[in-house]
Amino acid sequence: MRRRAFIEGIAALATAWPFAVRAQQSTTVRRVGVLMNYRADEPEGQARVVAFTQGLQKLGRPEGSNLRIDTRWTGSDPGLSGRYAAELVQSAPDVILASGTANVGALQQVTRSVPIVFANVVDPVGAGLVASLVRPGGNTTGFIAFEYSLAGKWVELLKEIAANVTRAAVLRDPTNPAGIGQFAAIQSTAPSVGVDLSAIDARDAGEIERAIARGPQRGDRVQVVRGSERPATCAGRGFGSPRGSSHRCSQHASFARC
Repeated sequence: MRRRAFIEGIAALATAWPFAVRAQQSTTVRRVGVLMNYRADEPEGQARVVAFTQGLQKLGRPEGSNLRIDTRWTGSDPGLSGRYAAELVQSAPDVILASGTANVGALQQVTRSVPIVFANVVDPVGAGLVASLVRPGGNTTGFIAFEYSLAGKWVELLKEIAANVTRAAVLRDPTNPAGIGQFAAIQSTAPSVGVDLSAIDARDAGEIERAIARGPQRGDRVQVVRGSERPATCAGRGFGSPRGSSHRCSQHASFARC
């Protein structure tokens, strides 16, 4: 319910911003572009799009004669992000909803005038998508996937659960520009609770499993997994623990409007 209410809130922002400043006769067909960082066959992505369209319906803007929604699915493929971003902009939409950092960046490469509302972005400031959370500027605004200053609380929580923990490793994707502020928050908190922190770069499921398996050799008792923009990826085999391992990883998320 909480996730559905959040996505419906995105629908309110996505429609209110451009439609309010570009109001015309009610017979004018409005176009909304949607660029998702999921595959078209992924249930999580489908559920989010359904929640978005239902939110529009509650606002009195059902898809139909005067509202057209064009959806593209990139599956987190950078090539598809660029291709579909260009296609959506060429369709002259009133606003574009973009999910994920790569998709927002791809859209900004092809337009600085079409309003972009993003969701499911970890660190829009660190990724250079907006100037600040308070004043994003430009044609882009939206919601961040994590309040990254809370990431430091994860280390504090680990100490509360296991007071004898003195070493922790942070699994992170070094190719992802998002999460800079989040990782910095973890680094700044760790010394104050007596935890020696190390970073482990892992780009795919295989590297993640090998990193977790080597944890005991390094003396790491806990792995802190930095938040991802793809919950389905984190919940899958890659961000779990190797078979027979006693290690477990978990995710935490909160939402803040930009």
